[in-house]
Amino acid sequence: MGQYIIRRFLYALPLLMGVNILTFVLFFIVNSPDDMARMQLGHKHVTEAAVQNWKQQHGYDVPLLWNPQAPAQEKITRTIFYQKSVGLFLFRFGISDSGRNIGADIQERAWPSLALAMPTLCLGLLVNICVALMMVLFRNSYLEHAGLILCVVFMSVSSLFYIIGGQFVVAKLLKLVPISGYEDGWAAARFLLLPVLIGVFSGVGSGVRWYRTLFLEEVEKDYVRTARAKGLSETQTLFRHVLPNAMIPILTGVVVVLPLLFMGSLMMESFFSIPGLGSYTIDAINSQDFAIVRAMVFLGSVLYVAGLLLTDISYTLVDPRVRLS
Repeated sequence: MGQYIIRRFLYALPLLMGVNILTFVLFFIVNSPDDMARMQLGHKHVTEAAVQNWKQQHGYDVPLLWNPQAPAQEKITRTIFYQKSVGLFLFRFGISDSGRNIGADIQERAWPSLALAMPTLCLGLLVNICVALMMVLFRNSYLEHAGLILCVVFMSVSSLFYIIGGQFVVAKLLKLVPISGYEDGWAAARFLLLPVLIGVFSGVGSGVRWYRTLFLEEVEKDYVRTARAKGLSETQTLFRHVLPNAMIPILTGVVVVLPLLFMGSLMMESFFSIPGLGSYTIDAINSQDFAIVRAMVFLGSVLYVAGLLLTDISYTLVDPRVRLS
């Protein structure tokens, strides 16, 4: 098992290096520092002196990969790649184009994103799996057919409709919760209640259909027939045999949303004015702060690869065959 985890970890390193190089190419070769300077200055006719001055203030006035004019020991270190990209591996995100400390901003904004995403993920998993098991338990009945119709209806409605409709009905008409905003500590619960419920409700349609498909594939297998032949009830069969054997595809589906625990929901945080990493990224895109966007792209890649690694490790807990591979 230890060798399996080490192999998976070593596989992740070249993947992160590739993401870092690709990010560098997109932000500094396809979109050169001169282009960033002109977009930041926001003028139609920008003088070359103004461009060079902006590049010098933000550390973009050195060569990209190799600095022939620097001393021998600094020919690589005094380059944009070393100063702006290599530090990302050590989580040194540097200073944004607007002068803010990106690392401090990420630490501050990660908690609101976690406070929103963690309950949404856990509650969504619980609701989706329970409803899917209920539909499988009453398969080929009117209850299952009605559930499938509702799932298709929920999937067909945009999440934007749920957000605006929830704010109008629950917050504006009924005045049960604030329509937007955020506070620190336990006071944040009343601001997070509505976005969490909307996040769970908007994902019910696709989630229930996905888990129902997984469970239906399992209930037709031979080990389930053997369990029924031994006298187990349908409910015992579902929870003792079907659910544990469907854990691998369930874990695979969960890994897709793991980065959202830290990266935040772009749309949800923006509409509810939650100061998380999602709204932080949107604000950086709107203000064309490429240093923040570059840091968030790399951080999202790291979190996704970490999620894949954690999923591989969790496979060893639910499937003994993985431990032997």
